Amino acid sequence: MNWRIALTMIFGSMVGGGTSEGGGAIAFPVFTKLLHIAPIDARNFSLGIQSIGMVSASLSILYLKIPIERRALLYAGVAGLIGVTIGALFVAPHASPPLVRASFTVLVSSLGLAVLLMNLDRQVLRNDRIPIFGNWEKLILVFAGLVGGIISALVGCGENTIAFMVMVLLFRMDEKVVTPTTVILMSIVTIPGFLLHLFVIRDFGAPVMGYWLAAVPVVAVGGPLGALICSYMPRRAIVILLLSLIALEFVSTLALVSLSKQVLWASSGAFALFGSVAWAMSSASRYRPGRL
Repeated sequence: MNWRIALTMIFGSMVGGGTSEGGGAIAFPVFTKLLHIAPIDARNFSLGIQSIGMVSASLSILYLKIPIERRALLYAGVAGLIGVTIGALFVAPHASPPLVRASFTVLVSSLGLAVLLMNLDRQVLRNDRIPIFGNWEKLILVFAGLVGGIISALVGCGENTIAFMVMVLLFRMDEKVVTPTTVILMSIVTIPGFLLHLFVIRDFGAPVMGYWLAAVPVVAVGGPLGALICSYMPRRAIVILLLSLIALEFVSTLALVSLSKQVLWASSGAFALFGSVAWAMSSASRYRPGRL
C-alpha cells in the first residue's frame, strides 16, 4: 500500500505546490475511490501531508520571490486558523463519510465553475494586487478565510480554493499572483489542522501515520518543484490542467461513489449556492482594471 501512496503523492505534491487545488485534491479522491481508504483517514492524511508539501512549496515561493498578495495572507490566513479549528472540533465529527466525499466534489466543481467563468471574461487586464483595500475588502477576506478553514477541516483542503475564487473572480487578480498566495494560505491552515488531529482529537491512527511517513520524502521535493514549474507555465496550460483534474474528479464521483438522495440534494444545493456566489463575483465591476 505504501508504494501506492508515494506514487500518488509524486503527482499530488506537484499539483499542490503549483496550483490552487492543493495536494489533498489528488490524495483524497485517489485514496477514497481507488485505494478504498476511509474518507476520514484520507482527510487526515491530506492535512498531514500538506503540512510538509505545501509548507516546503511556500518556503520556495518566498525564497524565489514569486509575487504574492501579502495582505490576503494576513486577513484570510488568521480567519482560516479559526475556521479550521471550529471545523475540526465541531463540524467534522458530525459529517458522515458520504457527505464528506460529496462535499469534496462540490468544492472542486465550484473551483471548476470559477475557472470557466474567469475564462469567459475576454478582458486581458488583471490586477497584480487587490486594487481597493478598505474595511469591506478586509471583511471579505476574513469571511472567505473562515469558510475555507471550515471546509478544509471537513475535506482536507478548501482554504486555497475559496481564496482563489474570491481573488480571481471578485478582485480580478492575475492567477500567477493568486496561485502562490493560495498555496501559502493553505499551508497556514493545514499545520494547525494536522496538529489538532494528531494531539487533540487523536484520530491520526497508525495506518495513516504509515501512509504519511511513506509520502513525506516525496512531497518535500514535489511541492517546491511544482511551485517552480507552474511559475514558468503559461496561463492557459495551468487552466487546462485544473479543468482536466476537476472533470476527472466529477466523473469519477458519479461513476464510483454511491450517494443517498439526501446527500445528492444537499450537494446540489451547495453547488447551486457556490455557483450563484461565483457568478455574482464574476459579474461585479468594482475591481475591474479598466474601471479604476
